[in-house]
Amino acid sequence: MKSRKNLKNTRLCLFLGFCLILLGIFIFYFNKDKTIQTVSVVVTLPSPTPIVTPSGEVTFAKVTRVIDGDTFVIDTGAHVRYIGMNAPELNPLECYAKEATEIDKNLVLGKEVKLVKDVSETDKYDRLLRYVYVGDTFVDDELVKEGAAKIETVLPDIEFKDQFLQSQNYAKENNLGLWGKCN
Repeated sequence: MKSRKNLKNTRLCLFLGFCLILLGIFIFYFNKDKTIQTVSVVVTLPSPTPIVTPSGEVTFAKVTRVIDGDTFVIDTGAHVRYIGMNAPELNPLECYAKEATEIDKNLVLGKEVKLVKDVSETDKYDRLLRYVYVGDTFVDDELVKEGAAKIETVLPDIEFKDQFLQSQNYAKENNLGLWGKCN
């Protein structure tokens, strides 16, 4: 089921496409016997096209609380766990856990996020498993790239495992985050 925002975006794109077709017919009809004129139209979409995962499910929510570096709470009260990565634990306190939590807060707290499902709905703790985006930022990957988390791919949710591995290698090579502090 599409969210209202996605439905509005789809309707806007369809309307703009229809207008472009009408404009083309109008130009063709009134310029049949004249030199063909070129018309340039720039269409800016309000948000990037969502990545389609096997389930194809995309939702939007506001983040109300960050639990730690890999889990947060949305306005519905549901807990969301990032897919493909694992941040250091706050309890018991692991190296770089406080810093990872702060990085996560800076990325998502109080912001509207796009939640994209892969295959699994929830984990064993009933947290929603989702890829998370704030605007154009792929938050799961950003946390790995900054060294706030390590990759942890669990079948069947492995859509971005290669991308996460590249980001983790980048963080390791540059001693970022936990790779620089916890070795």
